[in-house]
Amino acid sequence: MSESVLAPVQATFRAVAETVVPEAASLRPEAWRELEAVVESALASRPETMRRQFVLFLRLIEYLPLVRHFRRFSHLSADRRTTVLHGLESSRHLLMRRGFWGVRTLVFMGYYTRDDVQGALGYRAHPNGWSARRTTGEMRAAAAEPFGEELRDA
Repeated sequence: MSESVLAPVQATFRAVAETVVPEAASLRPEAWRELEAVVESALASRPETMRRQFVLFLRLIEYLPLVRHFRRFSHLSADRRTTVLHGLESSRHLLMRRGFWGVRTLVFMGYYTRDDVQGALGYRAHPNGWSARRTTGEMRAAAAEPFGEELRDA
């Protein structure tokens, strides 16, 4: 696949991403490219019909709010975007729920697989899996790291 799946729905995808992961609103252009490359890569391994359904669902998200809010999704406030996505997430229609969860999963995958986010979270995934687990010294150091007072008292 040489053509971008996200290109025709990029504004909608980014609006959804910023709603699902509010921190995404502060991403720089290179971070957006990285996030979208992960999503494009995941979609590249899917059948053409599924990629078309993905684009169609994002277009549905973009134009559905016209009925109630008289604005397209990418032009809504953050609160209204959240309301629209919550409606899809809890829809009585299984296809709407599945569509939302699929888009949400791709957003999470694109955002949380970026190195800077993993480093900020302290994520230590390793290709060697459990055999690369922390040493005893690392465990002691991690246990000694201060947590916020509210977490220590809980």
